[in-house]
Parts: sequence; C-alpha cells; structure tokens
Amino acid sequence: MDRDDPAYAGQKDYSRALLNLYDPLVLGPIARFVWQCPTGGLLERYRRHIRPNHLDVGPGTGYFLDRSGLADGSPVSVLDPNRNVLGHVSRRLRRFDVTTVEADVLKPLPIAGPFESAALHLVIHCLPGPMSRKAAAVANIAAVLAPSGVLFGASVIGSSGRHNWIARRFLGAFNRQGAFDNLADSESGLREILEVSFERVELETIGGIALFAATGPRGTTPRPEPETRRGDTMGTPASRT
Repeated sequence: MDRDDPAYAGQKDYSRALLNLYDPLVLGPIARFVWQCPTGGLLERYRRHIRPNHLDVGPGTGYFLDRSGLADGSPVSVLDPNRNVLGHVSRRLRRFDVTTVEADVLKPLPIAGPFESAALHLVIHCLPGPMSRKAAAVANIAAVLAPSGVLFGASVIGSSGRHNWIARRFLGAFNRQGAFDNLADSESGLREILEVSFERVELETIGGIALFAATGPRGTTPRPEPETRRGDTMGTPASRT
C-alpha cells in the first residue's frame, strides 16, 4: 500500500511478529479487560452469522475463521491490503478453499461475488475517518453480497463509548499512533452508515465494542471484474482491522 494513502496507518503494524502475538494479547486480555468484550462473545456472534461462500475483509490472524464452524473445503475469500496478513491467514486456513485478495475496501472491490456472508470484523475503527468516508467500505461490500446475504462484524466505539479509564488511554494512544482513527465513531454513526446500504440493521454494544449484522443489501450493482481464481492474490492494497 502507498504510504501516502490515508488507510496505510491502520494496517502497517501487522508484521509477522505482531500476527504471532495478536491472538494471545489482543484477543486475550485486551479484549476482556480493556474493551470489556471477551472474545468468546465476539466468536459466538461470528459463528451465528457466517455462511458458506464467505468474504472476510480484514481477517486479522484468521482466528475467527478458524473457529467459525465452516466445513472443510468451504470457499472463503479473504481481503486485506497487507501481504503479511494474507500469507498468515492462507497458511492457517489450508483446510478451506481460500482465495486471497490484496485490495482496499474503501475502493470498489476487484471481486464480483455474490457472497452469502461477509465480515467486517474489528476493521471499521482502523479505517480513516470520518464515518461518512468509512461508509464506502460498507457500500463496497454490499455491492458484492447476494440479495439474501449478510454483512456482520464489530468495531471499537470512539470517545462516546462506555469505556473504562484504561480503555480511554488505549483509545488515545492508538489514535495518536494511527492504528485507530475512531475518536468520532459512535453507535449512531455506525448504524447510519449501515442503513445507507442495507434495509435491516441489528446493533448491540458490549463494553466498548459495537457488534452489528446487516441484511437486505440495497441493490448496488457491482462493476464487472475478471473472475478470481482460488488461491490468487490480486488487486491493489486496502484497509483492515
């Protein structure tokens, strides 16, 4: 990804070393004690909404996909701007039929779909703001979902969230560093950008994290793209968790 791209800061830290530490650190004590949203609750909702022929935008380490309950051999597409992430996830998920896509979720996606489900899981708080700009990510995913498809995920709420004192310090530090750009993100703002592209939106908050599911994509027609072959890495860099 071009270092001048506004989305660069939100994904640049995902080195091989960080990916090896991510699960025990971020999905362990940080999720439980900082954001007050234990990973078990995130995983339960992830498993509830995922379907075969799934698109995962910003898959992180592949932790949630690995525990998703999908059958071996299921077609899964993972999209991220960071090649370290794509390599890590494709190795971890060898039992699935994985397509890796190096692309920017804030730009029209270089895959046609249609997908039955898509995850934007712990990604939105890393995208460059404001929320009106982040709406492009939701719209681009809606464009490649089947009419019966679902977009689901979770995002850390900004300054308006119900954060404890340590979470507010993490929030400030991550925003100064550039890993997050979410101080102005709110529950109402998240609902608003989802409702632009979907007819039905469910949203709940656990601790400092908002969890959502959206159905009824509003009929955006994706532009034609060459068919993606399983296992290929293609496109231009993009945005992630």
